[in-house]
Amino acid sequence: MVVSYECKECKESLYGKKYILQQENPYCLTCYEKTFSNTCEACQKCISCTSKDLSYKDRHWHSDCFQCTQCTLSLVERPFTTKDNVIMCVECYSNQYSAKCFACLKTIMPGTKKIEHKGNSWHENCFTCQHCKQPMGTCSFVNKEDSNYCLPCYENQFALQCVHCKKPITIGGVNYRDQPWHKECFVCISCKQQLSGQRFTSRDDIAYCLNCFCNLFAKKCAYCTSPISGLGGTKYILFEERQWHNDCFNCKKCDVSLIGRGFLTSRDDVLCPDCGKDA
Repeated sequence: MVVSYECKECKESLYGKKYILQQENPYCLTCYEKTFSNTCEACQKCISCTSKDLSYKDRHWHSDCFQCTQCTLSLVERPFTTKDNVIMCVECYSNQYSAKCFACLKTIMPGTKKIEHKGNSWHENCFTCQHCKQPMGTCSFVNKEDSNYCLPCYENQFALQCVHCKKPITIGGVNYRDQPWHKECFVCISCKQQLSGQRFTSRDDIAYCLNCFCNLFAKKCAYCTSPISGLGGTKYILFEERQWHNDCFNCKKCDVSLIGRGFLTSRDDVLCPDCGKDA
């Protein structure tokens, strides 16, 4: 192929001059820069073909113009970031936008570990126990009166001791007869079911669930033989050392309720007056 020795754009002779081939077409330097060179974001001047063109997301800069917009530090071969299309060095970005440590008030640099709690942030080594001053990292802790404590220090300083297992109560707990219990320790003495959040009763200061209490101590209905708890206002009928649930106190023969009525007895049975006449 024979290459033309005149500029593709201005047609001037290129003999003895520098030129650039673009898609196999020769251009003088002036025409090439007008046609193909990019404009610098910072100075808005053309980036000549003899200058280094630095680009980021379809934007271009002279190497001398590629600077942090806050401190003007050159960003050539340095880490940088952007905020609203403004380029900044990492230090300036962090000082302006990154979280500050709640303890030392210094910037928490991007990429470093941090602890967050209730809207505040800490350097990992600054998040320490209020009492022993040791870093807690991602270990469990307890917040008390806006101060953070590791579990051992909190237990030694503040936690109540469970009356049953003698261990500290760190979360929740139950108070019974002015004594603290773990929820999992406060159980029915008979069936070991947890009593927290449900009805229970006691005998000789020992706690029982209602089922166990009734099975162990309640009198039995003379008709259905089920326990009569007497708890929560339960009504029952008592006669000659026998007792019935209200719903069970019925005539043995006709099944009419005897509540509020006269009745007769025949051996172990109770009868209404009408059925009693025929007995």
